[in-house]
Amino acid sequence: MKKILIVSALACTLSMLSCTSKVKRHETRAPKPTPVKIGPRPTKGSAKNTETTPTTGFAQNTLNQTQQALAFEKAGQNLDALKLLASIAVSAPAKKDQDEARARAIEIVETKLNESDLHEVSRNADYNFLRAHSLYRLAEMSVERRDLDTARRYFRSVSEFQPGSDLAYKSQEIIDQLEASKRVSPKTIGVVLPLSGKNANIGQRALRGIQMGLGLHQPYSNFKLAVMDSEGNADNARRGVERLVHEDNVIAIIGSLLGKTALAEITKSNEFNIPTITLSQKSGLTELGPNVFRNSLTTEMQIHHLVRVAMDEMGMRRFAVMYPNDAYGVETTNMFWDEVLARGGTIVAAQTYNPKDTDFIQPVQRLVGTFYIEARLDEYKSKQKEFFSNSKNKNSRANYNAADLLTPIVDFDGLFIPDSAKTLGQISAFLSYGGVRNVKLLGTNLWNSPGLAKRAGNFVNNILFVDSFTPASLASNRFLSEYKSIYNEDPSLIEIQAYDSALILRQLIMQGASSREDLIEKLSGLKEFPGSLGPLQMTAEREIQRPLLSLTLDRGEIVPVKTQ
Repeated sequence: MKKILIVSALACTLSMLSCTSKVKRHETRAPKPTPVKIGPRPTKGSAKNTETTPTTGFAQNTLNQTQQALAFEKAGQNLDALKLLASIAVSAPAKKDQDEARARAIEIVETKLNESDLHEVSRNADYNFLRAHSLYRLAEMSVERRDLDTARRYFRSVSEFQPGSDLAYKSQEIIDQLEASKRVSPKTIGVVLPLSGKNANIGQRALRGIQMGLGLHQPYSNFKLAVMDSEGNADNARRGVERLVHEDNVIAIIGSLLGKTALAEITKSNEFNIPTITLSQKSGLTELGPNVFRNSLTTEMQIHHLVRVAMDEMGMRRFAVMYPNDAYGVETTNMFWDEVLARGGTIVAAQTYNPKDTDFIQPVQRLVGTFYIEARLDEYKSKQKEFFSNSKNKNSRANYNAADLLTPIVDFDGLFIPDSAKTLGQISAFLSYGGVRNVKLLGTNLWNSPGLAKRAGNFVNNILFVDSFTPASLASNRFLSEYKSIYNEDPSLIEIQAYDSALILRQLIMQGASSREDLIEKLSGLKEFPGSLGPLQMTAEREIQRPLLSLTLDRGEIVPVKTQ
């Protein structure tokens, strides 16, 4: 639930006031205004200004109270400050002063009071209208703790203290949401995916996998699917979750495919404590609540497996990195770097490049130390002299590339390239041209694509990457062959993960999980679940762990690595 903070104009006023007198005692109520003699009424023909202007005495009294409230707040005596502000909000002659005092008091209640203070304010009539705001804040805290029965009581009390107010209206809205969240259709699964817009292709693929996982392609399935199109928009995703809960009473939600909508979907799901399986790789999502689970081959999983195999099974110790200067490249490189260091390895060189580049000669030269000639000047001059003495052709002496004279420094066992197979093909060609030999090229599941052998070039026998399947394994898998028979194409990892997510929910519900709480408990304890590509396990961090393969090329085919 998003908490609304009222920005107070009073704060700006208070900051310009200097409190010069010491506070001698705690005021429990506003002091009685000093009587001021009122002058005669205007005579006939005088100015007809009927606006009532506060007298100097009243204005000075309000100023004194405001200064004293500020002093209390600065001293951490928030309850004393609130009593004065509540009094000013009711009795100050000028409406502007009333509004500023009210706004400041509400902000203190929302941001500075602990639970004990909130209870004190809610019970004491001296705090006037702030009692309702304290009850509303207590209700929010109860929602955050998942104590929904207590939250309902507090929200109902708000309406009793301030019937017809905006706060009472908001409270009733939340009560209605909480009541709707109690109604559950045990065999209705909700989906929030980008089914239109630029990400529609992956959204539609995920939806296919979910439909097959629930058995909706078969005539005997009694499960229902309620689908919302987020269009890749966070606000649409948030509203989609609300509708799935209020209108369809779904027992669980699958979605959060895109990083930019995942947070919005999960935050709203948390309000209803509805189990959610996210398909996004965005970091930190399962930390947002105990009802959030993830079924995605994350970058962390791949890097952990890749570095373990490279170092523990292949004996590699020294690594270099070439990475695109974009979000994926930077994040993946940082993970790789940290994992190598954690296992006692070394990163000896790192070089970035523009993701739009197609010419990689300079990044390669920088990586292997042939670009900055001044750093190896003595060696360069010696090589240049040798080149001139051996070259009989004047044109070759005039048009030589200075960097080509230096021997590349290849002091690493493996080169990590977190980019696509297409970019790998371009970089491998420039590595060969730059004299790089006998080095393993390491990558992620982005390399698991047809034509990898051609792209690898001279490194065809030195490829290592990670994924959860090989192209050959797709042909013999029951789900994958069934998918191809329906859609006439092979599924990608997106369909596989979506299928497994729906299959897990389907099996757990058929085994008796008829409430959201039951489903959360059973998901948390998931072990040895027969997924489409092998057994699935739920980790303590609520990540669904799937079998991973170390992959390479053999005779042009992608195959698992054979290690001791």
